[in-house]
Amino acid sequence: MTDSQLIREIKDGNVQLYSELMRRYQRKILSFIFHMLKGAQLELLAEDLCSETFYKAYRSLHSFREVDASFSTWLYTIARNTVLSELRKQKSGNLSLDDSGYVPIAPFEAVPEQQILLNERMSLVRDAINNLPEKQRSALILREYDQLDYQEIACILGQTVSSVKSLLFRARASVKVQLEPYFGEQSAMDEYEGMKTR
Repeated sequence: MTDSQLIREIKDGNVQLYSELMRRYQRKILSFIFHMLKGAQLELLAEDLCSETFYKAYRSLHSFREVDASFSTWLYTIARNTVLSELRKQKSGNLSLDDSGYVPIAPFEAVPEQQILLNERMSLVRDAINNLPEKQRSALILREYDQLDYQEIACILGQTVSSVKSLLFRARASVKVQLEPYFGEQSAMDEYEGMKTR
């Protein structure tokens, strides 16, 4: 079943199908929230806000109109607004992704020295992304981590496609500038490019 078919069935009273929509998007939404969130107790908060996002979406599903946006775009918008609301409540916003306890898993063949270097580089990239203004950070995460197209990002952020391209250009330039002291001018962008594929 497509998302549209599932939504029609749910609106017609077959509410147990909502769990299928959740299954399709839960990992992506949780990842997006995790990357956006900079508040205290990041992992626990990310899961709570992911649940809240799906609850809000379920409660408002009757008002969802596919002509306005795809379900995934609508869901990302709810997730983003939920995170921003929580960040306003927390007013701390100083916790980086490193402080969350998240540790990337090394490939089995990686030797300890390589893994240490990889973790340090990933940490620097995460810090650089965390230092971006909120809209630039959101646009970059949606594009590079969630692989959304410009139109979807524009709908989620309430921007035009050209504004999204501008946000992404500025975000990438800022990340590059922040990484240059660590990797050198030539390899800073290469390092960033390599990180986003991992």
